[in-house]
Amino acid sequence: MVRLQKFLADAGVASRRASERFITEGRVSINGETVTELGKKVDPLHDHVSVDGKPIRAKRKIYLALNKPRGLVCSKNDELGRATVYDLLPKEWGHLHSVGRLDFNSEGLLFLTNDGELSLRLTHPRYGVKKKYVATVDGPVDDAMLRTFERGVFSEGEKLKAEKARLISGGGSQSVVELELAEGKYREVRRMFESQSRTVKKLQRIQIGKIKLGELKPGKWRTLTEPEIKSLLA
Repeated sequence: MVRLQKFLADAGVASRRASERFITEGRVSINGETVTELGKKVDPLHDHVSVDGKPIRAKRKIYLALNKPRGLVCSKNDELGRATVYDLLPKEWGHLHSVGRLDFNSEGLLFLTNDGELSLRLTHPRYGVKKKYVATVDGPVDDAMLRTFERGVFSEGEKLKAEKARLISGGGSQSVVELELAEGKYREVRRMFESQSRTVKKLQRIQIGKIKLGELKPGKWRTLTEPEIKSLLA
């Protein structure tokens, strides 16, 4: 059961606030009966909802996990004419939107959906959904640098902080580091390393919440399972 105004918003009738106005104006009916009070709930599978006498059907919600390759943008249209992640999807899924972004040179786990609630929960800082990245950087990375990332560094007047940072492997010319972040600010991982005079040569997102990239090949996608979706909305 969902609130009537949320059902209308999810179905694309109007925003949630505008849907509330439709209800109070007496323009919405459930199973043939006009509803004017807010807070009414409906069963999307069994109740018949109409606005101005026109039947409204709930949109099927789609949740995809994609392994974004390097060299693609997450926008639907790119002003530079570069390839986008939507080139990897069937045309009928062109209406989906990416949940957050991975920049042109980054790769890894990306969600696409038409569920605005999921997008909000995964991108708004107040929910603090953890995301894991593996960064290959030039030069050595020591324990002191990792602890600095966990305390937080400042870049362009903004504090960037890792929840956890650990060294996977390191040598004189190159290091591989795993970082867990809770906010996902613009170019956050790259800026953190730049603050320590290190350049990220490769950046891959390997996990969002409890969902891992796993064996999903670059350029391939899969639908999320029901338990995975519930874990992200929990």
